[in-house]
This record gives sequence, structure tokens and C-alpha cells, in this order.
Amino acid sequence: MKLLIASDIHGAAGYCRDLLAAWDREGADRLLLLGDLLYHGPRNDLPPDYAPKEVIALLNARRNQIFCVRGNCDAEVDLMLLPFAVEDSAVIAADGLRIVAQHGHHLPSCPPIPGVRPGDVVLSGHTHIPRGETVDGVHFWNPGSTTLPKGGFPASYGVFEAGAFRVFGLDGRLLLEHRPSAA
Repeated sequence: MKLLIASDIHGAAGYCRDLLAAWDREGADRLLLLGDLLYHGPRNDLPPDYAPKEVIALLNARRNQIFCVRGNCDAEVDLMLLPFAVEDSAVIAADGLRIVAQHGHHLPSCPPIPGVRPGDVVLSGHTHIPRGETVDGVHFWNPGSTTLPKGGFPASYGVFEAGAFRVFGLDGRLLLEHRPSAA
């Protein structure tokens, strides 16, 4: 299964449209959203094309192919408007890997992490910075942010396929690649 992975849309409809175009371009089976979907958060400037109702409509059209974990900016009132379930965390078995997906605001950036063992993948967003590295046998993946990237990175998304994690700019340019078997 090919997964498109994105985080931190923060209510920006234009970036959401770009993400959905990337999904079509990639031919991914499902979209995994790592939280912070509708609200820009109190620490961020209002993103360009801020239109959370439009983001809901865009995602609603593909609701049966989306699964999602909750971010620190996802309020209960916002979650009631989304057309799909939003979990606090998810554990995904894919290509022989155990992937623990959370937004990331409750996760340490290196082991030990309760419930995570060497060989597992910790998949998160929150920092708005792409990541693909192995620390003490645990693989850390982050697709960056579609809307409010940080650390000098462009707006980005991730793809998981055939055991490899790649991060691309919304323009399709490869930014990062991580293969746990090679780590």
C-alpha cells in the first residue's frame, strides 16, 4: 500500500488543494493526516488562503480514503465538522514495519518512548520540519508541513511505499529519503 502522509494544513485551502493534487500525482491509496487540520493556532500567523470550511469540503470529497490523528490545534468543535474519524494515535502495520502515528506534541524526539521498541517507526508532524532518521534503533519520520513550514524547508508531504519514507515539496521535488533497512 502506498500512503501519502501530511501534517499541519492549518485551514489553508490553497495548500490543501496542492496536497490533493500531489495525492493524485503520486497515485497513493490512502492519505494519513497527522493533525492540525483547520485552525492556524495561536502562535502562527494566519496562513495564506485561510478557509477552514473549504478545507473541510475538499477533504470530505475523499473521506473514505483518509485516516487521521489529532493535533494540538484540533479542537473538539472543529473535529465535529470533519467527515472522518480522528484518533489520538494510530498503530499501522505496513511492509513489515510497526508505525506509531501521532501528531507529535506529546512525543519525545528520541528514545526511550513508552510502547515504542527498536525497529518501530515514530511518525509525527507538529514541528513543521521534515525528518527521516534512526536513533537507537527507532525510526523517526516527519513529513514537514503543507502550510507553515519551518527550518528553511518548503511546504511538503511524505510518501511511504515499499518500506521507504520520502518527503517531497508540494512541487514534487524530493527533499529527503529514509529506508529503515539501510539505517
